[in-house]
Amino acid sequence: MKRSELEESALLQDDCLVIECDLTVIKEPLVDETVEVQVPPSNLSDNIGNLLKTGEEADVAFRVKGEVFPAHKIVLAMRSPVFKAELYGPMKEHGGNDITLQDMQPAVFKALLHFIYTDSLPSMEDLDDDDDENKEMVKHLLVAADRYAIERLKMICEGILCKSLDVQSVATILALADQHQCSRLKDACVEFLSSNGMDDVVASQGYLDLKRACPAVLVDIFERVTKSRKI
Repeated sequence: MKRSELEESALLQDDCLVIECDLTVIKEPLVDETVEVQVPPSNLSDNIGNLLKTGEEADVAFRVKGEVFPAHKIVLAMRSPVFKAELYGPMKEHGGNDITLQDMQPAVFKALLHFIYTDSLPSMEDLDDDDDENKEMVKHLLVAADRYAIERLKMICEGILCKSLDVQSVATILALADQHQCSRLKDACVEFLSSNGMDDVVASQGYLDLKRACPAVLVDIFERVTKSRKI
């Protein structure tokens, strides 16, 4: 509008121009910081574990003393460098979809697969107890874990055996620890021997087996126990 037109119009009163504005203010909704979204726990291990239970899409089978265990190559390779080499690498066997294991018990291999798929031990009563059958299972699992380079399982087995040492089994477990390079378990055995005396241990069958199979271990024990007593 030109100034001359404004001055002649009724909009200008006493040299004043009044302008009316309508404003619309949009407010952001307030966030209630006390509201929490309940996120369910991870079910990844359950999902992978179900693959083992159902055998769905399994692409390899292990035959162990007459029992057949379907499995998934990619899961085994992901969890074990040895399985990876055997199933995909230079150690790959001919006809690698059907593998026979001669030197392992079915129950041990089943427990091994359970750990590979779920990252947990199978349900066994009182694994930390002195039950002979459970202790034997843990020993076999330690050997299997060392064979397939599953270090976490190996350490779990070491921890269980460290808590279950007794006079009758310490020599056998010491030989096992030496054979499979379990330094923590070996130290626990030596500490047990130095604290409880050797007389009853020497009378055990495990000591005789240790003396025959691993004489160097006995020398190591003698030196370490002697040093500890001097201290």
